Amino acid sequence: MKSKLIALTVCLSLFLTSCDVVDDLLTFSISNEASIKINSTSPINLPSEIITPEVTTNSSSEFENNKTKANLVKDVKLRSLKLAISDPSDKTFTFLKSIHLYISTTESNEIELAYQENISTTANSIDLICTDKRLDEYIKADSYKIRTKVTLKETLTKDVTVKANMKFRVTADPL
Repeated sequence: MKSKLIALTVCLSLFLTSCDVVDDLLTFSISNEASIKINSTSPINLPSEIITPEVTTNSSSEFENNKTKANLVKDVKLRSLKLAISDPSDKTFTFLKSIHLYISTTESNEIELAYQENISTTANSIDLICTDKRLDEYIKADSYKIRTKVTLKETLTKDVTVKANMKFRVTADPL
């Protein structure tokens, strides 16, 4: 009886491990970038909204490169979202109190993508906290919109341009 229990445990472990290995083989990353311009006229300690131009996903070619199609994608999640100040090059995030990024498409409701509260860094790049929302319908779309809500803690004397580098983890079934 003891040997049957051990054999069953080993078989179950192998099965579960092999499922993880298969998922890893069918998982890949997609990167997208958006530019966010924070105007020097933004109010201090009050949230202000910034709408970015539509981001083209180029997902169909990414799916093809990874030997899958949009209808076989079963899970997309944001793995990382890093903000970096691109202009002015000597600016740091000391001016920023909080930031929230939202994603939407013409067919899908807006959901929160990532955020950071109580920002206290002297660096010119920060990593945001990613939500665990499923993003399948947004990444499968031809394009999506990013809406940003920022709260400043100091006056800006010049507009600040921030690049948002997004990395999505995609799991799909093979062709």
